Amino acid sequence: RLPRVVRGQLSDGGLPFVSGSADAVLFSEVVEHLVDPDGALDELRRVLRPGGHLMLSTPNLAAWYNRALLVGGVQPVFSEVSLRRVHGRPGSQVVGHLRLFTARALREFVTASGFEVVRLEGAPFHGVPRALRPLDRLACRLPSLSSILLVHARRR
Repeated sequence: RLPRVVRGQLSDGGLPFVSGSADAVLFSEVVEHLVDPDGALDELRRVLRPGGHLMLSTPNLAAWYNRALLVGGVQPVFSEVSLRRVHGRPGSQVVGHLRLFTARALREFVTASGFEVVRLEGAPFHGVPRALRPLDRLACRLPSLSSILLVHARRR
């Protein structure tokens, strides 16, 4: 239960909140689109109170199907070589991902940004073909293979 929820937009001037004023921040499917993810996490850390919670999600570069695609010489899902068209990977939509994370890299990145990782889990991806969804759900048991990475961290 949340007594109050406020939506903020991360801009060049930062978030419009007082330092230490937030108990929790949800940062879902954003970090992979940023030119400066370090600055973004610095800003999230600023607005969180000490001990405040960060909930972050992002696609997993090392997802089970990306590993298989790479073995076959195919560009991984979620990765972009152009912002105009899809080249060399499955799919037809350019999603604008500038950063890609493995479970290990995400854990290290969040920790280096002044957070303590409480939990790192995997989640399925809605775009997996229906026939492969059971395998995608099974891969969630091992976050390093999952489609989506979910991090719960606390501000130190």
